[in-house]
Formats: sequence, structure tokens, C-alpha cells
Amino acid sequence: MISNKPLKRALELQPLSHDHHHGLQLCWKIRTGFSKQIEVERIKKYADWFFTNHLVPHFELEEEYIFIILDPKNELVKQALTDHRRLKRLFSQNTDLVKTLGRIEEELEKHIRFEERVLFPEVQNEASKEQLVEIAKIHTHELFVENNEDPFWTS
Repeated sequence: MISNKPLKRALELQPLSHDHHHGLQLCWKIRTGFSKQIEVERIKKYADWFFTNHLVPHFELEEEYIFIILDPKNELVKQALTDHRRLKRLFSQNTDLVKTLGRIEEELEKHIRFEERVLFPEVQNEASKEQLVEIAKIHTHELFVENNEDPFWTS
């Protein structure tokens, strides 16, 4: 039986989990935009802003400081890196926006769930206290800065 209890996340990894929460909100915003029949160009503009301002720095931090805690040959690390590459390609596409945004929403949510439920618990089990302290120095609890230029999801 699967437990619905929240996972106990190491304090040092919690800011990354907060980033993931904002990524899940992007997925929700894309779905909401579709359900409200918002012009896909508006949704894509917001998604591109989110990618540049939040996902790219998040991916870089994970790749430089989190994934190295595990062996580079670790299958979980390989999967996460593959997901990052696939998401970067999806965000760079500017044709067939309905299909592209739909795939971004699906792939990003799947990736975040994988990291939260599978990869991060493994990282947390393997990380030394020194590695966790280093992560905490680099990525602190920063306030998420929203782009309210066009909040299409509230329309």
C-alpha cells in the first residue's frame, strides 16, 4: 500500500523541493490556460519566462551540486540528466505550441515527481553532512518572484 504521508526532506534540500513546487505550479498554469482557452502564445511566453528565470538555474544547481553526490553511472542520475535535456529541447520548440506545451506540462510533472519521490531520497541517504551543508550555502530559501505581467491563469 502506498503511503500518502509527506516525505521527510533534509532541511538542506528543502529549497530545491520548493523549486519543484513552483515547477508543478507551472504545470497547473499550463493546464489552466488550456481549460480557459487562453491563446497558446500567452502560455508559451510565460513558460519561456519561467524556464529562463527558474528552471535553468535549478537544473544547473542540481547538475553541479546534487547529482554529483551519487555515482555518475547511477541510473537515477542518468534519468534525471536525460529528463533535463528533453525538457530543454521542449522549451526551445516554438512550433505546434499546443502539443509542445502539453508535452512540457506532462514531462515536467513526471520529472519533478521522479526527483521528489525517487532521486532526492537516494541523494539524501548518500549525502554526507558536509555535502548537505555545501548545498545549503548555495541554495537558500529565496522568495519565488512571480511574473504577473500576464497572469492568464486567473482570467
